[in-house]
Amino acid sequence: MLSRNIQTIQNPQNNSRERRLFEEIRTKEQTMKRTLFKLPKKCSKKMSSFILCMVLIVAIALCTSGCNDHAKNQTSVTSNPQTDTQADTTILGEGSTHFLFSVVDREGNETIFEIHTDKANVGEALTELELIAGDEGPYGLFVKTVNGITADYETDGVYWAFYIDGDYATSSVDTTPITEGQTYSFRVE
Repeated sequence: MLSRNIQTIQNPQNNSRERRLFEEIRTKEQTMKRTLFKLPKKCSKKMSSFILCMVLIVAIALCTSGCNDHAKNQTSVTSNPQTDTQADTTILGEGSTHFLFSVVDREGNETIFEIHTDKANVGEALTELELIAGDEGPYGLFVKTVNGITADYETDGVYWAFYIDGDYATSSVDTTPITEGQTYSFRVE
C-alpha cells in the first residue's frame, strides 16, 4: 500500500514538499518492516535453542532404537548358522588329536570338517588328507588349492587366507601346531 503511494509521486526532485513526503513515507515503511518481521532477540534465541534441543533428542532416540534393532537382528543371524553348520560337519582322518577346519569360498559358502590326526601341525594334517595343496615359498607353504578350489593371486587376484579362531594367522599353515579346541580356516580374499 505504501509502495503504491510512493510510486504515485512522479518526480520527488521537482518539489521539496513532495521530496520530504517521499522520504517520510520511505522511513515509515522501513520502520514497519523492521517491526513486523523481526522478533525480539531474546525470543529468537530461546526459540532456536529449544528447536535445536528437540532435534538432538529426536536424533539420539532414533539412533539408539536403530542400534538395538540391529543388535537383535545380528544376534539372531549369528546364532542360526552355528546350529546349521554343526549338522553339516564332515569327519575326516584317524588319530587321537582332532580340530575343526572350515573352508569359505569366493561366494561365502562354508564347508566344515572335523579333522582327526596324529600329525603335529595343521599343514601336515590337511596335506595328508589332500585338503590343501600349494607351492613351497620362503615363508612356508603358499596354499593355492583348498578342498579342490583353486585361488591363485597371480591369475585371479585372490588368495587363500589362513585364520585361527577367526583371527588372521601370523604363521603359515605348515608351521602352526595343532591345538585341540581351536578352529582353523581358509578363506578366499
